[in-house]
Amino acid sequence: MHEARDKFTLGLELPTDPRWVNIAEMNIEDILVDHAYCEQKAASSCISLIITYPEREKLVDMLTPVVAEEWAHFERVIEQLRKRGLNLGLPRKDEYVEALQKQVVRKGGSRDQNLLEKLLMNALIEARSCERFKLLWKNIKDQELSLFYYELMVSEAGHYRNFLQLAKEYLPEEMVNRRWHEVLEQEAIIMRSLQWRGDRMH
Repeated sequence: MHEARDKFTLGLELPTDPRWVNIAEMNIEDILVDHAYCEQKAASSCISLIITYPEREKLVDMLTPVVAEEWAHFERVIEQLRKRGLNLGLPRKDEYVEALQKQVVRKGGSRDQNLLEKLLMNALIEARSCERFKLLWKNIKDQELSLFYYELMVSEAGHYRNFLQLAKEYLPEEMVNRRWHEVLEQEAIIMRSLQWRGDRMH
């Protein structure tokens, strides 16, 4: 596992405050519930992309297995809740994603530009999730959950790369790289402005 630590260069401008993982460990029920809904939303987002862009063959082929994988993650989080005698509970407001949608995503534009925005938002959310999973893997004392989050970290890093690869498949690489850099800078501003909390995955 030690070799894997250097593989996840996610490009995030602002790392998570290291104190987050300490509070998250004390609120593991809330983290697991929020995480379950994050996986559910990730699957739904991929389905939405497939429905919206069915003519993009590579997108359909690449994201179809991701839908299944994200839903399998949802099932695995439910399993972790059940093992601890916990229930799924109601979904919680995701202030991070709401801020991204309001402050980062460009509205309007061509069909291709909208696709770029959606792919980069998905890549960004996967990257931040991967970073949080890495923190949980390396720091929580619960060994079963540590291994669980290592496995999901590897998976989420693959999904992050998938979205960026698809963006470069359908749009000029220079355009994608320029917009990705802008998105990362804007996300860092949002991260500084949001009150970080240990009962949410983001």
